[in-house]
Amino acid sequence: MNLNNMKARFAILGLVFLSLQSCSTQEKELIWEEDFDGNSLNMDYWSYENGDGCPDICGWGNNERQVYRPENLEIKDGMAIITAEKDGDDYFSSRINTKEKFEFQYGTIETRAKVPGGHGIWPAIWMLGDNIGEVGWPASGEIDIMEYVGRMKDTLHTTLHTPATYGDNASTKVTKIDNVEDDFHVYKVEWSKDEIVYFIDGKKVYTFSPKVKDDEHYPFRHKFYFLLNMAIGGNFGGPEVDDSIFPTKFYIDYIKVYQ
Repeated sequence: MNLNNMKARFAILGLVFLSLQSCSTQEKELIWEEDFDGNSLNMDYWSYENGDGCPDICGWGNNERQVYRPENLEIKDGMAIITAEKDGDDYFSSRINTKEKFEFQYGTIETRAKVPGGHGIWPAIWMLGDNIGEVGWPASGEIDIMEYVGRMKDTLHTTLHTPATYGDNASTKVTKIDNVEDDFHVYKVEWSKDEIVYFIDGKKVYTFSPKVKDDEHYPFRHKFYFLLNMAIGGNFGGPEVDDSIFPTKFYIDYIKVYQ
């Protein structure tokens, strides 16, 4: 077999492999998609969360340093771009959510994003239960699709918070990806009434399926909504912050939900 034929065969095998990987997603119905087209945030889907969390949860519950404001998010080139920056003694970033605009129960979530590096930043794509206003956190449940902490270079966190396991004792998996900050990566979660399975770039990295499925151990049997943000400092992201990294950008290409 000549070299060209070998290359062609390997190319075909690669396409077959990718097709098999995505088969389960393709068989499901796409129920919601955010491609961040246009030049402004789609307010039919999203709402801004502004300020420093005070007076209810100052520091957003984690002693974070940033103030959230709309001007630190832009929609450009088919992406949502969150910029973290320092102005004088103050840090600024942005945070948005789909609460009461898009909420859903169960499905496959897929998102593509590129994280920045640097000590002190904490970009995240995550979800909260729609009942948080009634039962509080962590009773509402929290599904962290992707968190990246700059002080832990090249390590991605996929985490679940429940009343039984939350905060420092949350159910989590840390995945090492060399030079993760250099490119976009695809994060997928398959969420059902009995388990939550995480994938990064098509590779399964974590399955959460506790033996007990009550509200204490599996508060994931109701609707959830999305949040996108980049925190600065705080209990997890800091506490030290390297001011030389600012401004720095977090790119979110798309979010898709299949059922």
